[in-house]
Amino acid sequence: MRTQVAIIGAGPAGLLLGRLLSLQGIDTVILERRSADYVLGRIRAGVLDRASLVALREAECDQRMKAEGLFHDGFDIVAGERRFHIDLKGLTGEQVIVYGQTEVTHDLMEARRAEGTPTFYEAEALDVSGIEDGPVEIVYEHGGARHTLSCDYVAGCDGFYGVASKAIPADLRRTFERVYPFGWLGLFADVEPCSHELIYANHTNGFALASMRSHTRSRYYIQCPIDIDLADWPDERVWDELAIRLGPQAAANMKRAPAIEKSVAPLRSFVAEPMRHGRLFLAGDAAHIVPPTGAKGLNLASADVLALARALTAQIREGTSTLIDTYSANRLAEIWKVERFSWWMTMLLHRFSDREDFNARIQMAELDYLAGSRAAQLALAENYVGLPLAG
Repeated sequence: MRTQVAIIGAGPAGLLLGRLLSLQGIDTVILERRSADYVLGRIRAGVLDRASLVALREAECDQRMKAEGLFHDGFDIVAGERRFHIDLKGLTGEQVIVYGQTEVTHDLMEARRAEGTPTFYEAEALDVSGIEDGPVEIVYEHGGARHTLSCDYVAGCDGFYGVASKAIPADLRRTFERVYPFGWLGLFADVEPCSHELIYANHTNGFALASMRSHTRSRYYIQCPIDIDLADWPDERVWDELAIRLGPQAAANMKRAPAIEKSVAPLRSFVAEPMRHGRLFLAGDAAHIVPPTGAKGLNLASADVLALARALTAQIREGTSTLIDTYSANRLAEIWKVERFSWWMTMLLHRFSDREDFNARIQMAELDYLAGSRAAQLALAENYVGLPLAG
């Protein structure tokens, strides 16, 4: 089998890239090691910023998002006894939209199915070769047999553990990582949210977040040790802790119900350089991971895909290599800005020690400054809604 662009990974990054290229008349094949039901069942991010909104609009897959998504003008921060508002729209003129990654994936899957372009699920890529000179060949396993997919270019959208990034020679690849000493315990429940916008909280017990996926479905998180046993955290204990950390106003409006999903996620910052080697390009979690505090994971992947789709289109349709030649350097310059923002939000809102130490006092001073400074709020807001996209 042969195609112009092979895409490894059918998460939102891979599906979005496939859709954008298809609209330009470029042939693609997507290989995904998991089943379609598994991909759709993953509960992930829910806040979409500028990059995702632009990407979904260009992919002509934003109709349901605009009809069903929740447009947010800002969010609240709780620090000690104080609760204050970050007016995203007033500060930047921009909004964010709460629309779950599962819904984004569903919309992109439906668009790909309607256009008839091939996606092979339960097809695990095992090896990628020929990326220096071409043609690229991907050996994959599907239906109990091994197959080969030949292509001109390959996009690795297969995540942190995927095969694509490992195809870059080890002596050329550099990685940068910070692993945080805690995780997020997430609780998903079919209840009305306690606030119409998100609430981020810095409490002596640790960080908490009140989020949502719809007017009737809520998503909550609390900071926790990474090695906790979920059996020690029944639903009621999580609800009690949320009520404490999010403050009395949120607690008074909080509806409780049994969790429909509960899990612990580790937090890490990670970047791999370069994002291009020969005919191989990385996008999304294959190249970078951010802690979820700034709601940037899916949005950063969307920005990658927008840039990569334009670069591949220019090369394949016009023979112009400038954009693919500068893809890695240009994206990494933007990615490190987003990594900085996500790290800053994480450092600002989480507890790193049980003691009232120097770091905790610095956090309180910065939160106090943020509460009273329009300039500080503007810096936060412009990063949260998404920095302007190159080009």
